[in-house]
Amino acid sequence: MFKRLFIHGLIAAAIASIAAVVYNRIYFFATEADFSKSLNIGTMIGLSVLICMTAAFVCYGLLKWLGKKGEIVFNFVFSIVTYAGMIIPISLTLPLDIKFPELFPGLAVPMVFFPAMAWYTLRPLFPVKD
Repeated sequence: MFKRLFIHGLIAAAIASIAAVVYNRIYFFATEADFSKSLNIGTMIGLSVLICMTAAFVCYGLLKWLGKKGEIVFNFVFSIVTYAGMIIPISLTLPLDIKFPELFPGLAVPMVFFPAMAWYTLRPLFPVKD
């Protein structure tokens, strides 16, 4: 079970990373606002990997601890944490030399949802087996 969740986390992290990088490029070309000093490609990939792998370990722990109910608890907690994570890019103070700081939440808030969307999208491909 751990191997299956670990692979699930890695693939979800890869998909979330690709989605974040593509969205970043689309947002840049649409708005001409460059936030690469605050949110660069390495940060986007690193956060996606960190969140998805943490999700894999937490899911494994909850499945071991709570059995089949662990996945329900995990889904609830992961969704709540993801929604609460929207506060971070909204409340972030950017450096003064960045143009159009008011456009930053439009870039960063959707990216908060990419790891959860990738996780939930791939979940049927990695069923839990005892």
